[in-house]
Amino acid sequence: MMLSIVIITWNSLELLQDCISSLDVVRQSEDVEVLLVDNGSKDDSVSFISQHYPSVKIIELGENKGVAYARNRGIEQSSGEYLLLLDNDTIANEQAIEGMLQFLKNHSDVGICGCKLMDNNQVQESYKSYPGIVVKIKNLLNCQSKHSVLETAQTNSEVIEPVYLIGACQMIRRELINDIGLLDEKIFYGPEDADFCLRARNAGWRVCYLPQYSIIHHWQRLTNKKLFSLLAYKHIHALFYFYWKHKRLF
Repeated sequence: MMLSIVIITWNSLELLQDCISSLDVVRQSEDVEVLLVDNGSKDDSVSFISQHYPSVKIIELGENKGVAYARNRGIEQSSGEYLLLLDNDTIANEQAIEGMLQFLKNHSDVGICGCKLMDNNQVQESYKSYPGIVVKIKNLLNCQSKHSVLETAQTNSEVIEPVYLIGACQMIRRELINDIGLLDEKIFYGPEDADFCLRARNAGWRVCYLPQYSIIHHWQRLTNKKLFSLLAYKHIHALFYFYWKHKRLF
């Protein structure tokens, strides 16, 4: 198997339908498999996908155990030489997927690559610098100013090597996972993407952003919407674990 596409979902059937539908052309290839990991949804996501997309392999967890845990279960049951991690609020396309795949094939030192994420014709901050505590506080309070890398992403078509790519869209070489291991399951929701990219970079792998390709991402920013929710608490707890793990606050 060449490519495994791993999608996790939790009570987001409407978004999930659009995400899976956007992969219709890609799924026709015999070298591509799609795995859906359900984090205990109560909205009939599993029954809908199993009925309308029987080729999608469904992994039911029964309860929400977090992003890293769910993605790891999908990775473990995948067989592709390359893996594409997608959020269920993305709408992908064949050109972007093929472009990222060919880039990894042509650059053996690149462990992870990602593409430009768009929503309402606006470029999102798809790649970032170190998620220091000041930056994260501004994000949680929704007062983060426009980042300079965002302006670069809008005008530059050259490959960029950031600290990390957000987890909404990451294409990963299987060899990297064999080298550094799976995502850190102690991070329920929050910087599991930064942690994974940092571990890759520390092991000598390149992390690359490819602005010449793009997909749609209906970014939900759940922790910003409910600052005092259980999810926000788990996110903050994960951040401090991340800072302790990497011995760096800023």
